[in-house]
Amino acid sequence: MAAGMEFSSNNALKRNLEKYAAQYATEQERQGSLGDGRSSIHYPALFLFVGDQVAPAVSAVQEINRLKWDNGEGVVYVQIGTENQEHARHRDHDPAQTKHDHYSDGAHSGYARVNGGSDARNGSTSDDGQVTRHVLPLSTIQTDRPSKTLRKDVHRSFHDSDQALFGLNRTLRRVSNRIAEYGRLYSSFDRIYVNVVTRADDPLNVLLPELTKLTETILAQSFKSVQTDLHVLVSEMEQVDSFGYASAAGLAFLRELDYMQGLDYTFNGNLLVTEDGISIPVTHPASPLFDLVYILSDKNERGTGVPGGWIENAEIICRICLLKNRKQDGDNSGSVTSTGANTYNNTSFKNNIRTTSDQHGYASAGFAEIRRPNKPIALAVLYHLYRYLLERMRQEPEWSIKDKLAFFGLDGASVERKVEGILPDEDLVSGMSGIMTHNVSFSDLKPLSLREAERALFGQGAEAYFRDNVVRLAEERVRQRSTEGSLRRKAEQSRTEHPEVGYFQWAAWSDNGFGSVREALLGLIRDKSVQLESARALLEQRQQERAEDQSFKRALFRDKQNVRNLIDCLLERVYVPKVELLRLENELQLLRVYDTEMEQLHTFSRSVTETLATLERVLRETAVESIAAADEYIGQNVMEYYGKVTEVLIADLEAKRGRDVWFEDRYMGDMNRLATEGNERLLQRLMEVCHVMLLTAEPLRVPFEEELLLRANVTITYGDKNVLTRDDLFRRLYRTLEEQAVVRVRVFDYTQEHRYEEKYFFGDHHSAFMDYAAHAEETSRIYKLGVVYEERSSGVEKLNLMGGFHLEDLMVYRNGRVYYDSYTENGYELHPSDLAEKLSPMR
Repeated sequence: MAAGMEFSSNNALKRNLEKYAAQYATEQERQGSLGDGRSSIHYPALFLFVGDQVAPAVSAVQEINRLKWDNGEGVVYVQIGTENQEHARHRDHDPAQTKHDHYSDGAHSGYARVNGGSDARNGSTSDDGQVTRHVLPLSTIQTDRPSKTLRKDVHRSFHDSDQALFGLNRTLRRVSNRIAEYGRLYSSFDRIYVNVVTRADDPLNVLLPELTKLTETILAQSFKSVQTDLHVLVSEMEQVDSFGYASAAGLAFLRELDYMQGLDYTFNGNLLVTEDGISIPVTHPASPLFDLVYILSDKNERGTGVPGGWIENAEIICRICLLKNRKQDGDNSGSVTSTGANTYNNTSFKNNIRTTSDQHGYASAGFAEIRRPNKPIALAVLYHLYRYLLERMRQEPEWSIKDKLAFFGLDGASVERKVEGILPDEDLVSGMSGIMTHNVSFSDLKPLSLREAERALFGQGAEAYFRDNVVRLAEERVRQRSTEGSLRRKAEQSRTEHPEVGYFQWAAWSDNGFGSVREALLGLIRDKSVQLESARALLEQRQQERAEDQSFKRALFRDKQNVRNLIDCLLERVYVPKVELLRLENELQLLRVYDTEMEQLHTFSRSVTETLATLERVLRETAVESIAAADEYIGQNVMEYYGKVTEVLIADLEAKRGRDVWFEDRYMGDMNRLATEGNERLLQRLMEVCHVMLLTAEPLRVPFEEELLLRANVTITYGDKNVLTRDDLFRRLYRTLEEQAVVRVRVFDYTQEHRYEEKYFFGDHHSAFMDYAAHAEETSRIYKLGVVYEERSSGVEKLNLMGGFHLEDLMVYRNGRVYYDSYTENGYELHPSDLAEKLSPMR
């Protein structure tokens, strides 16, 4: 159970650390502390997500735009789906299989699910600011209908439902008004860029012409120009359980897409619906439906799976949108500059990917970024700061064993003071002299031992008196002074005077090791035990002495006086040693009580120090895991380099503000006390202090390439021939970006008639690397190279555009054809009735 609790606690700490690192990385992306300037888009942008399967991409695209675009808060997102999104979130298996199961197992009632209490007959809409989710009420599809006509049924159901069309009209008009509210965020309101995103195997994309044209028509009432691009996400990695149907459905859509992108494609439909139910036709003249179509897969051109799957294409979608719609002003214009960098020209790109026969060419892209590894950096600095503070807490003060004993109140003087008050202050011997005696002559007492003489004189009276008036009083006082926790209370009091002595010292000093307080205490106990044995032996010896051998004054012929003198001698020779014996017994008892408390103190302080050590281990593990998750080259030497950086920053701060600045109440304060409250409290304070005092420091604000160069050489000694030069670094960065920005679509190169490429760097206009990249391969490159300058120093990005291929050049097209043909032969109707005959023959 304890191990399970520790595991759970460590996981909670790691989650907090991941949030902390993510927050720091987000701040760097926002360029708040680095002085970076985010890009802005020039015209408004709308992202239209078609289908349930692309729902995860909505938040991904929104988050990227929010971080990277200065006016990203004004971008609007619409997702049109067919099922309740809350219901969809609980599906935890393959998305493609989820959709196929949903549509083929008779669960079509999902079409009629609503959000937010809207009229289900008109479709439901949920709105959380920038994101609008609309659920089409395609409830006319029969639940017992076989899935063989799913795409056909979706198309028919939409056109048969006036309510579905009316609800969609209302939602899109609301979205258009929402865009108008963000007008102040844009430089111009003349044009709007619409980015349609869908999965190839999602059944709802059978309605793509209707959804696209209705959106464009409503937006055209507010904008002079509407430019629409389509981003088709194809998934090859996920096709395990549903590879057959998904492949067939995906190919059916690609065939329809080829038809939509034809130069002679037209569309007519009564899509606009007024509040009175009047339908107004919408037309599309002979031309491709979309300005450009990008095909993005979860496998790249080399056939390698993309880490993160198709959702990673969100970065590409956002970069393409920025490239086409970037605000251009001043140094950020991205126009032809002294480096010869060219801007993106959409018309030129379209013309270059169109074949000689004017057949529409499709495009794809690849994306790579090299950034300062902000998450690992935040975690590494945090770890090194904590390790330093822990080393400070572990440092032993230069104290003698006497000083350490005094810290716990166990030095000789302190123990004597505690023992002194235990015994009565009055003269015990004189108090006992009044005890009633038996009538015994001196001559009868002379041959007796002192023990025998005492019994002859007092019987049990003397022992009873001593027991009642001395022993019991002493025992009561010992109980009062040895109450549980007194040693820890004394240690806590001493710690207020000596804050440098904390639980690490407590644990070490209370351990049974060489030079410890516990060892000294046990030594005291042994010494007192020896003294006690000696005192007992002395008392036994005296009690055996003969009365006549005692040296006291004798009076001739005065028997009673001699008896009185013998009594005084007996009390002095026997009961004074008994008092000393009692003192030693009680002192030994106190020391043993303190030894027991010392054990308890050790258990307590050891548990706290183990907790502190556990946090150190968790910090290191989390930092190492974060570094391992980063690119091997970009994440190199993070721990080594930032260990040195943190060390320098700490030294500078202590030189300016004193060595104990960390332990001031406004910063870490009493870390020992924090540790007793649990690691989560301690970690929270540590993260706050690290963020304020270290992460905003100048050494963490250097341009990313300079930082990477410093890290690469941190383990290199002076004179080492392996030192990495700036040119070496730039060559590696350039090559790494190119290798990672592989186009994310698999194409048969030998069948591709025309391949056209453009490549763009996004980075700081003051960066030496950007200047290098603009001129690299200047004489040998066969592609257009552009540089998009931004005020960023935290990294560089590369977007590779490739176009000119046809759908039949795609591996996913060729692989899917066998399934498409087989499903068609088995009676599956994969297209709307009026569309199937218009499609061009498969090539």
